[in-house]
Amino acid sequence: MSTLGRSGVPVSPLGLGAAVIGNLYTEVSDRQAHDTVTAAWQQGIRYFDTAPHYGLGLSERRLGEALREYDRDAYTLSTKVGRRLEPGPGDGDDLAHGFAVPDRYRRVWDFTADGIRRTLESSLERLGLDRIDVVYLHDPDDHDEQAFREGYPALEKLRSEGVVGAIGAGMNQTAMLTRFVRDTDVDVVLCAGRYTLLDQSALADLLPAAGERGASVVIGGAFNSGLLADPKPDATYNYAQVSHELLARALRLKELAEQHGTTLRAAALAFCAAHPAVASVLVGARSAAEIEDGARQFATPVPAAFWRELRDSGLVRGDAPLPTEEEPS
Repeated sequence: MSTLGRSGVPVSPLGLGAAVIGNLYTEVSDRQAHDTVTAAWQQGIRYFDTAPHYGLGLSERRLGEALREYDRDAYTLSTKVGRRLEPGPGDGDDLAHGFAVPDRYRRVWDFTADGIRRTLESSLERLGLDRIDVVYLHDPDDHDEQAFREGYPALEKLRSEGVVGAIGAGMNQTAMLTRFVRDTDVDVVLCAGRYTLLDQSALADLLPAAGERGASVVIGGAFNSGLLADPKPDATYNYAQVSHELLARALRLKELAEQHGTTLRAAALAFCAAHPAVASVLVGARSAAEIEDGARQFATPVPAAFWRELRDSGLVRGDAPLPTEEEPS
């Protein structure tokens, strides 16, 4: 277990990202969602991340229901603020935002202090739990002034009051996350998709800043929307159709992994976890089998020769820390 920054809040090296059980892209049954969380627990996962955005609250409800079976002090839970849910039309779906759920609610961007407290209170009600350990400002890309002027101080106050244990921001970019790390006292940032075998842009700013400031980084999107889990022509990357160039690179990575007797999934997870600023890597799963596979891949040693070949061939940046797995004897 690692702790997030100086907060003392622990996280397991592998975490469950619960967007998928909020019906991301396709429906997941209540039973399947519950079994996914149960399987994650059985695999030793003790960090769970969700958000109101995921399925218009469905992810929070399902995750809370499953986690109520366990000792509350035995795991860490994070959710997010910035998208407040209000009653919606209820006569359509939410597929435009990526979730196969009815549009009974609508999202309202709100990084005000009042909005953050109200959003957090609603999350606690949906979760049915007594506390939330980590709170992230969620995707404040186009709301930076309000997020820094009102949202962050509100989180800092909640932390000082003991309402939450750790605070931070979660985004798909590094520039603003780096600003949070350098200009505020966040404990952790959640960086999605910007530190992977295909995109190491976080090495340019965020990861060095986190190391200097003693902040932790949680990595999401380690498989880049599935491209590094199963490279194929119809895969997506950054929510769009993958380019021929990136697909070819992913296929080359997969080929090299198999030549060295491992899998691309194992390599992708190991790469993310190897950076000293990274406290946990999130894996999304829609079934017990998927999270069991994720945990198995995370525990799979990746030969040192594979990493040497990646570096020698320029497939990873020269300044990227690589796992120090020894060659098998």
